[in-house]
Amino acid sequence: MLAVLLEGALAGLAIAAPVGPIGLLCIQRTLDKGRLFGFISGLGAASADLCYGFIVCGGFAFILHALIVVRMAIQLAGGVYLCYLGIKIYLSRPARAASTGPDGEKLFYAYLSTLLPTLSNPTTFFSFIGILANMGLNQAHIVASFLLVLGIFFGSALWWLLLSTFAGLFQKRISGKMMIWTNRVSGSLIIIFGLGTIYLFFCNFLK
Repeated sequence: MLAVLLEGALAGLAIAAPVGPIGLLCIQRTLDKGRLFGFISGLGAASADLCYGFIVCGGFAFILHALIVVRMAIQLAGGVYLCYLGIKIYLSRPARAASTGPDGEKLFYAYLSTLLPTLSNPTTFFSFIGILANMGLNQAHIVASFLLVLGIFFGSALWWLLLSTFAGLFQKRISGKMMIWTNRVSGSLIIIFGLGTIYLFFCNFLK
């Protein structure tokens, strides 16, 4: 069982490591507001993976079917939301971490702002189905399956911790002017990701 947990952790690292909009968001928030904001942002994505993993392992077929049915609508909503986040970051001024410490409400928003876009990507649960199949696990191996999902969550969370910690090393070295350009570059890239998602939606819609 420990081997399954470890394999899940390695899979979680592999899933989270590619730099995408959530990775850019994690780096931008770490540089602007501190390591905690960056880590909590990444943790939202890891939590979304955990939710999808439990849905797959629990065999909640009606949820999977509903996601497949509304997949295109969810994809469009996710693309629009990424564009919104990108524009907001592009136009934002450097906030920097407040001396009084992080605000709990803002941390919760940071968490939700990555949880929702990741949940809006239904291909995530197809990844879990593929991982389970490759490991020869199914609903008959319920304990092993859930351990695998937990391992994926821990591996993903570890990646976000490492990324935010590494990005935090450069936080104090970036001036306010450099942070403005960091916001513009990361915001523009997130907008591009969002527009790409919307483009794929219309490509599938017009088929």
